[in-house]
Amino acid sequence: MDTQESSTTARGFTVVTLETPTLGDRSYLVHDGELAFVIDPQRDLDRIEALLVEQDVRLQAVFETHLHNDYVSGGHALAAKHGAAYYVNGADEVSFDREPISDGETVAIGSRMRITAVSTPGHTFTHLSYALHEAGQGADQSEAVFSGGSMLFGATGRPDLLGPDHTHALAHHQHDSVNRLADLLPDDTEVYPTHGFGSFCSATPTQALNSTVGIERTTNPALTQDVATYVDQMLAALDSWPAYYAHMGPLNASGQPAADLTAPAEVDAAEVRRRLEAGEWVVDLRTRTAFAAAHAPGTFNVGADGSLATYLGWIIPWGTPLTLVGESVEQVAEAQRELSRIGIEGIRGQATGDPATWSDRPLESFPRATFADLAQVRHHRAVHVLDVRRELEYAEAHLPDAQNVPLHSLVDRIDEVPAGEVWVHCAGGYRASIAASILAAAGRRPIAVDDAFDEAHTLGLVER
Repeated sequence: MDTQESSTTARGFTVVTLETPTLGDRSYLVHDGELAFVIDPQRDLDRIEALLVEQDVRLQAVFETHLHNDYVSGGHALAAKHGAAYYVNGADEVSFDREPISDGETVAIGSRMRITAVSTPGHTFTHLSYALHEAGQGADQSEAVFSGGSMLFGATGRPDLLGPDHTHALAHHQHDSVNRLADLLPDDTEVYPTHGFGSFCSATPTQALNSTVGIERTTNPALTQDVATYVDQMLAALDSWPAYYAHMGPLNASGQPAADLTAPAEVDAAEVRRRLEAGEWVVDLRTRTAFAAAHAPGTFNVGADGSLATYLGWIIPWGTPLTLVGESVEQVAEAQRELSRIGIEGIRGQATGDPATWSDRPLESFPRATFADLAQVRHHRAVHVLDVRRELEYAEAHLPDAQNVPLHSLVDRIDEVPAGEVWVHCAGGYRASIAASILAAAGRRPIAVDDAFDEAHTLGLVER
């Protein structure tokens, strides 16, 4: 199961961090030894259910910092199952019953824990942070703050997910909101954001694993830069975000049920071929090494060993029927769990084991190479290089004459790629393999560069 857990203690309260590394997000279970609340839960609730049993606590409340753009929340289903209160900003337009909460309101969790909502627009207009403090104390004496997509570790949530008409205003709001948290909270307040660990909801990458308000005063650009500088630099750094994000807000506003993780039906090679010919997607979850060596013609490779949901959700046309093939039923089950977190459900079938068992035709392959191989070949002949990194990555540094078609655009722009041999690369090999599988399925002749782009710098292949 794709999850990581860690526990910390905030002056007697236990905060259990539930990580979803492949989406770059964190959820939190907080308790006093008896009663608990959850912040921004993912949709696969069995992970949280297991924690409640392990910690031997009862769930009293679930809080959403915002209507999420990068995953489908499990908050509505979790609260309903436990008869817990479900707190969502009263200004959010939703189609389910919730406990409306707004700036300054405080919720009691048992006799000791108090949660105060703090309005922190910027990632969305209705974003809330939640300050945790002892009964009898105010938010200005908080021990922890659950900051969602507002104050991240040395960064902030991106302000452009609601569209270009709102980006500039939200960027200014984000600066104000992070400063509001810093003005309100003590320096030793622990910061617990939802985003910032690889999620595209973060405006800029961050490597920190924990932080406090005091640390953020010296590291967060919203606190170290004036508003004009902050806004200009952040907007200049914003890059593309996954296409599936457009569907998350409406799904979360409708209150989704828990993930359905019922195993998909087994399909044979003839059925796989019928589905491919009908325009459905058959995705091979095996490693890029295994896929390059042997795969069923027409299938795409999005390895379960990488950011499967992010990249498959980014490139597949929303609603396209999907069949998963892989090494084992366990690998398919984990991929199904991952995809359910972004609202891709109803997997129409699975096949596992040797790829020969799900292919009614001879298996195909394509070569893998390094940047050193590419450098050697280019000494002898011209080759076409396809760079499938995002536009800002390409603009920062790229190989001379490399064609840039970002991976998320390749399905729609494949006709722009010339016929013949194509050397395809990204920053590390994962995206290049996905792109190579798309090219191979279209009858092209890819060579997947499975190498770190830093090596291209070392070999002197790069121009800026």
